[in-house]
This record gives sequence, C-alpha cells and structure tokens, in this order.
Amino acid sequence: MSIARVLRGLLKEHNVCYETIYHGSSYTAQQLAHSKHIPGQNVTKVVLLKDPNEFIMAVLPACYKVDFSAMKRILGCDELRLATEEEIRKLFPDCEIGAMPPFGEAYHLKVYADEALSKDEYITFSAGTHREAIQMKYEDWAACERPEVKKFALHL
Repeated sequence: MSIARVLRGLLKEHNVCYETIYHGSSYTAQQLAHSKHIPGQNVTKVVLLKDPNEFIMAVLPACYKVDFSAMKRILGCDELRLATEEEIRKLFPDCEIGAMPPFGEAYHLKVYADEALSKDEYITFSAGTHREAIQMKYEDWAACERPEVKKFALHL
C-alpha cells in the first residue's frame, strides 16, 4: 500500500509542498519519531474518538496523550470513547489501521488539533501506511485542514 489515495488527492488539490519519508514499519507515532530521529513533538498522531453523535479526529504530538476530561468539556458531552478498529477500517478504507493521516475533513470528520502542534514549524505524520510518512509545514497543514485548535492533550 502506498500513500493514501484521499491524502494524495488532497495534497495535489491544495498544491502543498511536502516531503515523503520512507521508513521501516512503525506502528506508533513515537516509533516513527524514534526511527527517523525526529522529536516526538514534531510527529503527529491521530486519535479517533466517538461521542454519542459523531466521530472526531484528535491530532496531537506523538509524545502527548488525549486528556478525555478536557475533550469532553470541549465537545460538551458526557460520553467519549476511542473508535474501534472496525469503525476505523470503515472510515478510512484507503489506510492501514493506525496510519490515518491528520486530514479528517477529507473523511467527513471534524478535526481538533492540540495547541502544542501550533508551536512546530514542521510536522510529520503517517501517510496511510506504516512505512511512509509525510513531512510538511504546520501552517500549510493548518491552512488545508482548518482544525479547531484547543488544549486537550497531556505530555507523556
């Protein structure tokens, strides 16, 4: 599997400059950061959440975790859980499980970015596979995706 079809089309449509990074199989954002000697702050991970009404994409640095209490306050809900693998498979049919790129709008998902990401000049993220990543300017990603930037992550 190569770069996710939806991601490839989105990057082309927005005429965004990016670099493709090939690496050995990495199944977490922290593994990707370690294998390519990139600080965990600069590698993003996608956490797919489900509230009672919809799926939400949370995008945060690899070295952070979602603060569920903060996210519930932001979403105004009492219930919030991680999406199941089967739900992820249905929402991201062109991606390997756990390698979803941080472009939720293309998959009809609302996207929240933790404010810690906005401190980075460049971000690196999975490109739909466990062997390819994309590196691009944070400001280009934010211009394409238009995430809601909030504080919802805790440093590990």
